[in-house]
Amino acid sequence: MKLYGGIDLHSNNSVIHLIDEQGDAVLKKRITNDLTAILILLKPFIDILDGIVVESTYNWYWLVDGLMEAGFKVHLANTAAIQQYSGLKHGDDDSDANWLANMLRLAILPEGYIYPKEERMQRDLLRKRLQLVQQNTLNLLSIQGLYVRHLNNRLSSNKLKQLTPEQLAVDFTDSNVCMAVSGNLVVMQCLTQQIKLIETSLKQQLKLKAAFVKLTSIDGIGLILALTIMLETGDISRFKKVGQYASYCRCVNGARYSNGKKKSKTNTKNGNKYLAWAFIEAANFAIRYNDTVKRYYQRKLAKTKAVIAKKTVAHKLARACFYVLRDQVEFDVNKAFGYSK
Repeated sequence: MKLYGGIDLHSNNSVIHLIDEQGDAVLKKRITNDLTAILILLKPFIDILDGIVVESTYNWYWLVDGLMEAGFKVHLANTAAIQQYSGLKHGDDDSDANWLANMLRLAILPEGYIYPKEERMQRDLLRKRLQLVQQNTLNLLSIQGLYVRHLNNRLSSNKLKQLTPEQLAVDFTDSNVCMAVSGNLVVMQCLTQQIKLIETSLKQQLKLKAAFVKLTSIDGIGLILALTIMLETGDISRFKKVGQYASYCRCVNGARYSNGKKKSKTNTKNGNKYLAWAFIEAANFAIRYNDTVKRYYQRKLAKTKAVIAKKTVAHKLARACFYVLRDQVEFDVNKAFGYSK
């Protein structure tokens, strides 16, 4: 006898369903999110449980790690790719958990990647760095806006980073405006310090794996972007085709066609937003420092909007990365961005 499990995970409780090979329910239980209690509930079935599916929600780490450490075979459901059973007239937590178990039983479960625990922690610290960088940029833009609004003075980023409280007092006679700018500046300085601490820690912990060293041969990809791509990509062999990797990097537009006509858009947020950011950043640098990429971008820019032209460059870089990683070859800019009349 084989059993299949599904866990509909919420913020404070989980609904657990175990079904047999015919799809009949063996266990239905709503339980608080306590790992010990969940393991006590499931332990009697561990020898006949073929697998258990957990939703890829924001809080899955503790549950998946705990179940795996206890010896359960765990599957992470890709919630963005799951379609609810269309025959249901009424859906609730029980039906969701049951459907997770049934998809495993029927071998139609769209699975997410369970990243190795230790590397996942490093990846999440790198994600935290990105969050702080984005907050830093918001504060920088706020200060630039205040200077333009009150003084009609457009400060460059470099000059802005050199501002001091004394200089602010000279520039702004109104104490309220001065305090507003000072608040942004203090937060920026704190964020910059934390970003440097995270970068130092990650550089001590991490080295580019041999498979990822050749990424730095790609114009626009330095150490931080290479580490981001390495940690967010994981094992490149999990992507069978270059199009799958480009799609995962959100570099491919989603659309549904019928009879040669576009009928609707699909979920464009499927994929990894951090890889999407990394390749847009790489595109910005490549356009600036590589003449071949710059010429390609300018040709695209003459025909479409800047954001689309830049995303086209990012798409090319993502595809190039796939081949560099899979085949362990140096980046060939002419092959990726070559122009033939």
